[in-house]
This record gives sequence, C-alpha cells and structure tokens, in this order.
Amino acid sequence: MKTTRALLIALNASPDLHRAVICRLAQELDAWTKPGATPETVSRRLAVPEEQARRALRVLPRAEAICRREEAAAEKIGARLVTRVDEDYPAALLDLHLPPAALYLQGELPAAPAVALVGSRKATEYGLEAAAFFGRSLAQAGLTVVSGFALGVDAAAHRGALNAAGGTTVAVLGCGLDVAYPRQHKELGERIVTTGARISEMPLGWLPRRWTFPIRNRIIAALARGTLVVQAARRSGSLITAHHALELGRDVWAVPGPIFEEKALGTNGLIRDGALLVQHPRDILDALGLSTPTPASTSSSASTQTSVPDLLPPKPATEDHRQPPKGLAGKLLQHLPAGTRRSPDDLCLLTDSAMDEVLGALLDLELQGWLRRLPGPVYGRVD
Repeated sequence: MKTTRALLIALNASPDLHRAVICRLAQELDAWTKPGATPETVSRRLAVPEEQARRALRVLPRAEAICRREEAAAEKIGARLVTRVDEDYPAALLDLHLPPAALYLQGELPAAPAVALVGSRKATEYGLEAAAFFGRSLAQAGLTVVSGFALGVDAAAHRGALNAAGGTTVAVLGCGLDVAYPRQHKELGERIVTTGARISEMPLGWLPRRWTFPIRNRIIAALARGTLVVQAARRSGSLITAHHALELGRDVWAVPGPIFEEKALGTNGLIRDGALLVQHPRDILDALGLSTPTPASTSSSASTQTSVPDLLPPKPATEDHRQPPKGLAGKLLQHLPAGTRRSPDDLCLLTDSAMDEVLGALLDLELQGWLRRLPGPVYGRVD
C-alpha cells in the first residue's frame, strides 16, 4: 500500500505528465507498473500518448523520493496528501470517470452532506446577495457549501456559509494550495480551514491556468449532492460544473435572473432545459428531503445528523451551453456526433493527425466530460 500511495503522489506531482494521463494511469496501475512494460505496450493498452507513457515509466524508480518531497512540502503549509487508496479519500470522487490520483488538503472535509454553489466571477449585486443568502441558509440547515474560491459568487457563497452558526464550507482550488490566488482571499482561506477545508489536485506551486478551472469543476460537482448555479452567462464555467453534476446523476438547481441580463442567460437556460428553478433555500431542502430549518433547530446538532436520501435522476439537459473546444479537440468532436463510436485509429485518419496528438486530445476531452472511453478502445460522446 505504501508503494502504491507513493506512486500516486509522484504521478500527481509530475509536471511533464498531462492531468488526464495522470488520472488514467492512477486508475489502472496494474496495467503498466509490471516488469517488462514498455511505452509502446502502455500506450496501446491504456490509450495514452506514447511519449507520456515513457515519462510515466521514468517516475517508477523515483516515486518514493518524490512522495517524501511532496509530503514534506505539504506539511510546511499545514496540509497533507490524500490518495485514492487512502481511507479518508472522498468516496464521492470515485464516481468520476477520471478521479484525481491525489489531493492536497488543508483542514478537514466535513462529514455533513454538501451542496455546490457556483456562479459568475463578475457577479452583480443581485448575484452576490443571492449567493450569500443561499450559502448562509444552507449552512444553517446543516449542509456543507462547496464552491471554487473564485471572486464573485464563489466567495459570497463561502462567506455566507461561514456567517452561519457552525457553518462549514469547502473550497476547491484550480491552483496549488500554496499559491495566493485570488490574492484578496488570503483571510477567507484562513477562515475556511478552521471549520472546513481547502483542497486541490494541483501540485504545490502550480499556478492557475485557463484549463485548470474546468478540471477543478468536476471535483466541485462530485463532492456535492447537487449543484446550485446562482448567476452565469451563456458560456460560463459554472455550466461545466452543472454538466458534471448531471453526468454524475446529481440534481442541478438554478436561480432565475432578468431576461435582459447577460449573466442570467446561463441560469435561465438551465431552467429551460430541466434544472429546478429555486427562489428560496427551502426549495433545495425539499429536493433533498430535509425540512426547512428553524432558529431553534439550527443551533442544535440534530440538523447535521439528518440523513439525506438518494436524489432522483435529474431531467436531462437538451442543449450543451459550454464553449466547444477548438483545434484538434474540436475536430474530434465533429467526427464524434452523438450516438457514434470511433477508435483512435479512425480519428487519426479522419483528422489527418498523429496518434500521440489524437490520444492526448481524447484524454483531455474525456477529463472535461465531453467523451467517454469504451472497451476496444473506442470513444463516444457523453449523453
């Protein structure tokens, strides 16, 4: 177990391995760590680029040393590492198609059931007020509020939860835990870990990049029993979180907004496509089978002990509002319309691209929730 754990930490910390490759290799350690494995056989068996397989094999003899380095660095900032073979790894993350190999964790993940609350970074006063209201009210009901630690709606949701008596919240970062981003959230981060947690799958020192946030969003959706989108434009990253929630069979709720407001187009579109319109926290509590909290009950421990039943399957969305990928990834999606299945070889021919490039793009699309790998291997669109 110790060696497996060290390898997962070392893989997760490798800067020259793609995030999707790390997750795939972590899922199927036995398929590539046995003696005699070569980059060619690993690439063919696991559908990862051959050069990435070569780099992963180089990690094997250095895994223990890398693990000790990462654990020591995490300890310096008051954090620890949790891998997918550890007992305290969040079981909900294993529902993901490509779960994180390891997580850096500050604080403790609350045992209470969670609701994700996400929305626009450039929220209006209405959006900020709504996020704070829902965050505080849901926390008072004994739920943990999960969000992305970003400016705007995320920060308002975290602060709302912390302003509730005994409220807990979890922040999922798109960068290393030691990176001050956003800079103005230093105090907020310190408050969060006193009763909840800050987590990230990104290695320490990893700076925020455009692609890290969509990846981060799948963790937000998986940790929660449902996702509430407070305010989002038509191409908002919050809709990626909603998409992941739907794929996981979780509920999606949305706060309606003015029809002339750009930042309401995404949320109103979710409602049109089947998300539950919510106007008050009790709408969410009813959906979860919880009673509306009263002042007397919110201060007791009874609310945190209420069990939440399995959610009903959500209504499927009829339109995907996410920004379609560009470049090779976009071409691959064009050749994989709904209901079709194609092998990497077929896609190489159709896009006139090298196998390593196609496999890398397929993995990225899989991690972002666009595609799924099926036996063969062949790939198909996520329904």
